[in-house]
Amino acid sequence: MSDGTTIFALSSGTLPAAIAVIRVSGGGVPMVAERMVGGLPAPRHAALRRICDPETGEQLDEGLILFFPAGASVTGEALLELQCHGSRAVVSAIEGALSTLPNVRPAVAGEFTRRAFEHGRMDLSRIEGLGDLLAAETVAQRRAAFHMMEGKFADRIGEWRKRLLQTAANLEARIDFADEEDVVHNSRQDDLVDLLTSLDLDLARPAGESLRKGFRVVIAGPPNAGKSSLFNSLVGREAAIVTDIAGTTRDLVEAPMTWDGYPFLLIDSAGLRDDESVDVVEAIGIGRAAQAIDHADIILWLGDPTTRPDRAGVVQVAGKADLGASAEGIAVSSVTGAGLDLLVSEIVERARMLAPASTEYALSQRQHDILTRVREAVAESIGQDDDVLRAELVRSALFALTELTGENATEAMFDTLFSGFCIGK
Repeated sequence: MSDGTTIFALSSGTLPAAIAVIRVSGGGVPMVAERMVGGLPAPRHAALRRICDPETGEQLDEGLILFFPAGASVTGEALLELQCHGSRAVVSAIEGALSTLPNVRPAVAGEFTRRAFEHGRMDLSRIEGLGDLLAAETVAQRRAAFHMMEGKFADRIGEWRKRLLQTAANLEARIDFADEEDVVHNSRQDDLVDLLTSLDLDLARPAGESLRKGFRVVIAGPPNAGKSSLFNSLVGREAAIVTDIAGTTRDLVEAPMTWDGYPFLLIDSAGLRDDESVDVVEAIGIGRAAQAIDHADIILWLGDPTTRPDRAGVVQVAGKADLGASAEGIAVSSVTGAGLDLLVSEIVERARMLAPASTEYALSQRQHDILTRVREAVAESIGQDDDVLRAELVRSALFALTELTGENATEAMFDTLFSGFCIGK
């Protein structure tokens, strides 16, 4: 929780830079402005000011100053931006000067965003979207995170909450004033059915975890099928050892990749076989390969089609196409590079089907689990004849929604969430 102090931090990029932005937030902003830049400029109007040491009066720099009043800033507090030259010396001098002012201190990680939450400027779902946006490295990650941050999911939560509150109010009226003739006896069953349909639509969205961490693409098959050679060709370097000796690959070899704006984690695995020549170490590698296949989003299978894993997400690959062998699947050659572009296109297309659309947000595992609990409570309420029990289930669904918005989140959870943000955010 905010301790009432005024905080500051560098909010722009790594120094040195052409321009640096230092943000100051809190009740002490008018005092900071008076002591260091000659007073507050007009709200939302940039003013060119000298930035001075409040104790000695020495000019530290000259830059643009922006002021956002309380209630109309990103944090909900009075906010001052000092846009100065981006040298380490200038920024250090300004931060040092700010530290000398009473009740003014450096911000900790994520503190600006936390104050935004505390002042009702952002709910927890938007903050989680912001966290994903700050960590985004691909186009697909950026799009999904932005839609979450701009409040599309928050708006959906608001719709669900409104429906549940109306249903709860109706049920409470029926329970408390059952003998009154003018009490509406509509159980609003249709409202709950519509709500259940709406919840199911969100729960059916593609999961966001693979998009955040990278779609797991496992290259699998028997020994000497060309798995490691294919891995090296896709990665573009000699990341995995390649020999003619069966069982050379003993452990998983991983490499992060980005294709067409989607993140991937490419994984080379040990050759799958079951015979007496397998030693203890290779057996461990085979076990890890089997686990990787179980957790894969996409499997590139370089073995006999009749032995490939019986599950979704398998792409049949015919390796060593340069040797002239004919086989089922996408023909590729790690020697000539033939077929690699086609294979990558297939991988991207599989990821596209697993990812949210470019106009959609993606639920985290936490959000999906909470929404599942909401759905279960609503479904049970629909099938319940007793109004008291129905009302209790509706209240349970409402309470679960508060975990999505942050109204029912713990301090420990906030500490963990905001610690992942940068200092100036």
